[in-house]
Amino acid sequence: MGLFEIVFRGELVAGAQLALVKANLAKLFQADSTRIDALFGGRRLVLKSDLDAQAAEKYRATLERAGIVVTVEPVPVQVEEIEMAPPPDAPGFQRRPPNKLEQPWVPRDCYMAAFVEVQAPAYDIAEVGADLQARKPAVQAPKVNLAQFSLAPAGSDMGQARGPASPPVPDTSHLKLMP
Repeated sequence: MGLFEIVFRGELVAGAQLALVKANLAKLFQADSTRIDALFGGRRLVLKSDLDAQAAEKYRATLERAGIVVTVEPVPVQVEEIEMAPPPDAPGFQRRPPNKLEQPWVPRDCYMAAFVEVQAPAYDIAEVGADLQARKPAVQAPKVNLAQFSLAPAGSDMGQARGPASPPVPDTSHLKLMP
């Protein structure tokens, strides 16, 4: 679906009076008389662009009722020219070692510009599935002499401290209830 534009070249509808047409356009565009006078300079003016066919027809009919002749033209399509990359130097894919004398490093923004003078190591990218962490030797358990200890049979009292004995029940035989 193409886009259209409304083009005005300063022509009036047959039998229309210029003063009445200018008044109609001023009311329609809500503009002052100097802007309306500029429309009638005789040159090609695009009044509205990027419209679909239905909206462009509505604009054309409305402006024709106001007293001017407009044309609906398709919006010219601008084709971007794409510059192709130059052909490779050698046939096939070969990775060249970076030449440090070719071009100095240029920062991509002001944040990265702060790191221009930083000397950092160049890290390589590991192959897929490579182990990135160095292997550590297994930790050896310390040698402890346990000869002085023995095991008790299951269910034995392990020598836990016993709680204090419960206090004796007080003697209440000398107490009487009075009715």
